[in-house]
Parts: sequence; structure tokens; C-alpha cells
Amino acid sequence: MSSLEVVIEDARGCARLFRLGRDVEAGLAMVAVVEAAQPFVELMPGDVQSSWGGLLGLMFNDQQAQNWLSLADYLEYELVELLTAGQAV
Repeated sequence: MSSLEVVIEDARGCARLFRLGRDVEAGLAMVAVVEAAQPFVELMPGDVQSSWGGLLGLMFNDQQAQNWLSLADYLEYELVELLTAGQAV
């Protein structure tokens, strides 16, 4: 399993934690996911990097609003799509 695949699997695991209502544990896991994803994003084209910034903003807003289901969706679907699309470029 590549490093990127590990980040993707961790993002999905974090999303599961949010869906189970384990928001404190998931919040800590999310910090690790974002930190692990950042180096991959920095190597991607500028449009992916700007999408990353927008996605982080949306995720932060959901975290502030305690909208765990929406945050889980961003982690499981949008983040994974961004990382895999950025690798394909």
C-alpha cells in the first residue's frame, strides 16, 4: 500500500468515527489526516492546491458547527477525490 493509499484509508476511517459520534477521537484523527495529506497536495497542480484550501475551509466550518455527517462526507468523498484526481494529473 502506497503512502497516498494510507492517507486515503485514514480519511475514510476518520469519516467513520465522525459518523459513529466519536467526534473527539475523529477530530484528532482529522488533524493527522490533514497533516499527512498536505505534502501530497503541495506536489499537485495549482488548481488542486486551491481546491484543497477551499475544502479545508468547508471542513473547518462543519467542525465549528459540529456538523459531523457533512464533515464525514467531505473526508470520505471530497478529500479522497481531490487526492486521487491530483495524482492522475
